[in-house]
Amino acid sequence: MMIWVNGELHDADDARVSVLDHGLTVGDGVFETVKTVQGRPFALTRHLERLTRSARGLGLPDPDHDEIRRAARTVTDATPLPLGRLRITYTGGISPLGSDRGDNAPGLVVALGEVSRRPDSTAVITVPWTRNERSAVAGLKTTSYAENVVALARAHGQGASEALFANTVGQLCEGTGSNVFVVLDGEIHTPPLASGCLAGITRALAVEWTGARETELSPEVLEHAEEIFLTSTTRDVQAVHRVDARELPGAPGPVTAKAMRVFDERAGDDLDP
Repeated sequence: MMIWVNGELHDADDARVSVLDHGLTVGDGVFETVKTVQGRPFALTRHLERLTRSARGLGLPDPDHDEIRRAARTVTDATPLPLGRLRITYTGGISPLGSDRGDNAPGLVVALGEVSRRPDSTAVITVPWTRNERSAVAGLKTTSYAENVVALARAHGQGASEALFANTVGQLCEGTGSNVFVVLDGEIHTPPLASGCLAGITRALAVEWTGARETELSPEVLEHAEEIFLTSTTRDVQAVHRVDARELPGAPGPVTAKAMRVFDERAGDDLDP
């Protein structure tokens, strides 16, 4: 594996960032995960636009899109993969210990790892912790992911691949690294961005391509929804066959199966929609 670190390509064993990088010491950084297909990134323009929104939300300088595209090409050319996860990490750079940011340039790391196509369906759990829809970093894709690590570990301990959060006002919000959709009376619904969920790239495409409605939903909807599915960069559209103790036999159901098919077809037609 070859990794781009601050303008240079390194072998994974030799890639280094400073122990004083603010992304490491206090989580002062943002990132994007981009799917690559035969070495070509999917929806890279949308990902770079969201990276910029997240950076601005933290008060970081705008990332250089041309540099990131060049880094992405260099990394994917150096590590040919049929299906990959391209990780773009952009940090506050070398800074003093503590929350104050230094005067050094931001840090940029671009790495690529291999992934397998996800199963058509998966199990999820709900967790008692909440997303804060009024947080200063609500809706930003930051590197501060410890909350997700804890929730995902609980999910794995219960034989699930994802954990779903509500927000502080009791509305269904999102997963640790996914957006959630439910089917009610044959129509697709997903929590609005005001719930505090991340504006997922796959979520946005799924809404555009399936006509899903943004709707405030209570977590109890998971107990009676006809179908449930997740979206994310590495999942695309993935059905849910179990949520907590509730089984959803036959997943993916007809609405989800159509959404999966539409997404695959539209994504196959345009790698940068």
